Amino acid sequence: MKKVAFYGGSFDPLHNGHLTIVRKLTEIFRLDKFVFIPAFHAPHKKDKKPTSVFHRFAMLCLATESEDKFKVSTVELDAPEKPFTFETQIKLKSELPDAEIFFVIGADSWQEIDTWREWEKVLTLTNIIVVTRPDYEIGFAHVTEAIRETIVDLSNNEKKENKSQINTDAHRLEDKLPITNYQLRETEDETNKDSQFTIHDSRIYITDAVNLDVSATEIRRKIRAGENDWRELVPPEVAKYIEKYELYI
Repeated sequence: MKKVAFYGGSFDPLHNGHLTIVRKLTEIFRLDKFVFIPAFHAPHKKDKKPTSVFHRFAMLCLATESEDKFKVSTVELDAPEKPFTFETQIKLKSELPDAEIFFVIGADSWQEIDTWREWEKVLTLTNIIVVTRPDYEIGFAHVTEAIRETIVDLSNNEKKENKSQINTDAHRLEDKLPITNYQLRETEDETNKDSQFTIHDSRIYITDAVNLDVSATEIRRKIRAGENDWRELVPPEVAKYIEKYELYI
């Protein structure tokens, strides 16, 4: 069964942090394909007008052109009247019935997930990967007990020599504790003595695999302020595109 991850967001602009996350998760989860989904206009950011989605789509395509496993989807561009994540998940599941699907979100999105439309459905339709930073504290009291039961801590697995343990050495999270101090307890699938999860079970994976703090907001600020070091934070193709089309000025 192929593993496909989808990463939705504004990508305004795409930066090196995004690409580092994608490369690391592709390695850790042994993904066959990683797909960016630029949002036409994120419904939870109605008060913020993003750069034209056509510019954002172009920058994504340019930056991922040489990466065989990386793709850019137009699923939300083709249906701007259906901007919600759960709608995108349903569409993709119907298009990929034989794939194991993962949706990637950041720690900030996780903290506000209960404000999303049909948020419980979002967290159960597909696997979810929450990308946070080492020593970054995230909460779990805002989600239901049923949701908490599906959470799996992978925050230290990328440091293990045998990365195959990611699929077999799963641990549950304790509520409201720092990610580096969870008291872990092993979970075992009742139907599988090897402690492997059944494929049809959707899980929420927490990982601090990427220790890189890059902000699209800060990049836009630097460009407006005339600070030249912003180029170091984005792929060269994106920097050239921003300059050519005079974005964020």
